[in-house]
Amino acid sequence: MSKKKLVNIVTLGCSKNLVDSEKLISQLEENDIEIVHNSDSYKAKTVVINTCGFIQDAKEESINTILGFIEAKKAGKIEKVIVMGCLSERYKEELKAEIPEADAFFGVYETDKIVEYMGASYVQQLDGVQKLTTPSHYGYLKVSEGCDRTCSFCAIPVFKGKHKSVPIEILLRNARNMAAKGVCELILIAQDLTAYGVDIYGESKLGQLLTKLSEIDQLHWIRLHYAYPAGFPQEIIPLIAANPKICKYIDMPMQHISDNMLRKMRRGHTKKMALSLLNKLRAEIPGVAIRTTLLVGHPGETEKDFEELKEFVRDFRFDRLGVFTYSDEDQTFAHSKYEDEIPPEIKQARAEEIMAIQQAISAELNHLKLGTQAQVLIDRKEGDYYIGRTQFDSPEVDNEVLIPADRLLKVGAFYNATIERNEEFDLYAYLN
Repeated sequence: MSKKKLVNIVTLGCSKNLVDSEKLISQLEENDIEIVHNSDSYKAKTVVINTCGFIQDAKEESINTILGFIEAKKAGKIEKVIVMGCLSERYKEELKAEIPEADAFFGVYETDKIVEYMGASYVQQLDGVQKLTTPSHYGYLKVSEGCDRTCSFCAIPVFKGKHKSVPIEILLRNARNMAAKGVCELILIAQDLTAYGVDIYGESKLGQLLTKLSEIDQLHWIRLHYAYPAGFPQEIIPLIAANPKICKYIDMPMQHISDNMLRKMRRGHTKKMALSLLNKLRAEIPGVAIRTTLLVGHPGETEKDFEELKEFVRDFRFDRLGVFTYSDEDQTFAHSKYEDEIPPEIKQARAEEIMAIQQAISAELNHLKLGTQAQVLIDRKEGDYYIGRTQFDSPEVDNEVLIPADRLLKVGAFYNATIERNEEFDLYAYLN
């Protein structure tokens, strides 16, 4: 029997958005609606665009994507354009006025309304269930939504609202469901992973969640993303160190290190507190890989602050590091309090300077791995190589391990390999 309808869901932005799209796909497929994800063709006559509204570049990408599909609609290639997600939540009325050709706009918490708008019925029993769009061996588990922090530069609390944890029993149900479908690597994501459970249990329950998840037999790796430094639940440190299923990997966005900037950014901690936590993680979790993101060009960042940040990057030698330039976002504290006085070219130059330092550090750290052995999870095959990762690398954002495709390997399987060559951000290996 043919499907009633074919819908193209286009996902922009972060992995948290991807999870929202996967939950929508699960609902629509249950209603006998066929889905294509991020399709470039116009076979599907209805397009749902899941937008990002975090920073200016992301907003522009979302707007350009919407306008592109509006042009396709005008040309008769598609029939409906539906907009959902963060940008739609943040600027719904403005978007309606500026792009009246779009058929409907929905916010971040309106999956049920999207389903109903498309003539389908929201299935309560599938609440939270995801239809994976990632490779079948890994998936993202969103443990909470929203954020209670008041960082000066961030608009997320404006359109995502207060921090709201998903109850442990629902997360375990969803994780078991994903594991039963072949997921062996579970990546925990949130706006603020550190605060998981505080709103519904009165205290952090991240440790309890990790322990319960590690009891799922099919899961081999459990990875932590977006752990805020202030209030980090230090009781999970020995758990990470001792539990073989929890990757020795922590993604902790530091943003800056000078006390002047931490105060202006309203980060809720000092340089001394940040260094104490980072050094404790390194000391008590042998071999841990720490990933961070930094923000340069925030109002008030002096050359002295920037030099202090560079010194921090050189001294701590993060395993993985990314840099953003400050984006002046309306409805944020920084927008109302500070003038965006640092020129774009200086912001960009600072970001490039940090990444040049990190590139050299990454090359040195990778060189130290030559001759060592590593367990590698194969993600895909490209040309003459299989592309995989170690437990110290998250998909799409971190280093990869390239293994010659001179024998048949299984995507989603683990292999023991020896590192034989390195580049700044990638490793080459052969199977043992």
